[in-house]
Amino acid sequence: MVAGFLRALSGTAARRANRVSFVSMKPQVVFVLGGPGAGKGTQCARIVENYSYTHLSAGDLLRQERSRKDSESGQLIDTYIKEGKIVPVEITINLLRKAMEDTMQKDEDKFRFLIDGFPRNQDNLQGWTAVMEGKADVRFVLFFDCSNQVCIDRCLERGKSSGRSDDNRESLEKRLRTYLQSTRPIIELYGEQGKVRTIDASRTVDEVFADVRTILDKEG
Repeated sequence: MVAGFLRALSGTAARRANRVSFVSMKPQVVFVLGGPGAGKGTQCARIVENYSYTHLSAGDLLRQERSRKDSESGQLIDTYIKEGKIVPVEITINLLRKAMEDTMQKDEDKFRFLIDGFPRNQDNLQGWTAVMEGKADVRFVLFFDCSNQVCIDRCLERGKSSGRSDDNRESLEKRLRTYLQSTRPIIELYGEQGKVRTIDASRTVDEVFADVRTILDKEG
């Protein structure tokens, strides 16, 4: 089933490339990482308002595809989730790739992308390399660094009105453990390559965004 879905995506991309040249340049990608409650979504929204970036969330793309009743891949995603299995990383990455292609087909000036909450682990990173190497340039990682306690306090406060079932202390502690065990090593790996831009995310939204602006203005 997964192989069939990937072939279908590949065929769609090939047909689209035959109609219009997909890229005059590769997508320029910034991975946005940080713990739960670090403010990734809030800052991504600010960046989109002020810079020529498109915000993509792997989780949102999976949920959107799952909700499409006529989507073969959506049915596959739904099956994995209902069975308590992890959706194959190739599906997630191909959804990201398709979203970038669609955006750039509509507007050739929209070639800069914020990919939020990805890669979360080594499997994500290996999958990205296998599918996207040579097809997109990862410029750097925007890392919102925040203490565990601040993350927990923010999420608990958010949980009072968000309606999110995972904004409770037990879930948050599990999410933080996963983040520390799986995502922090990815950030450290990119750090060794000189590709991490770290921001103190424990401050106010405006203070954090001031640092974001400094980084983006410098990076171009």
